[in-house]
Amino acid sequence: MSGYVRVFAHSNALLVSHVRNVLDAAGIPVELRNMVLGGGAGELPLGECEPEVWVAAHNRERAEALIQAAMSGAADAAAWRCPNCGEALEGVFDTCWRCGTSRT
Repeated sequence: MSGYVRVFAHSNALLVSHVRNVLDAAGIPVELRNMVLGGGAGELPLGECEPEVWVAAHNRERAEALIQAAMSGAADAAAWRCPNCGEALEGVFDTCWRCGTSRT
């Protein structure tokens, strides 16, 4: 797709998928590339085989900030209490597991 830029690449496809999920949860459309080229490593340059995450150019700055936060652990927000049922939840949850209320 034209107008897309690479914001993340790593040899670990699970980490690339995690980054995709972080961006997707933030409403940023993502394109994954090279997800099946790992078998070509050795025959192809390593940099050409790494799975990559691409986003529209206008989303680049926000995507890079989200990726940086996710990789540094800053995305793990403080614990919170559900405003509906009062359940105590860890910061990694955006929705109450007990009643389904979204974090506010």
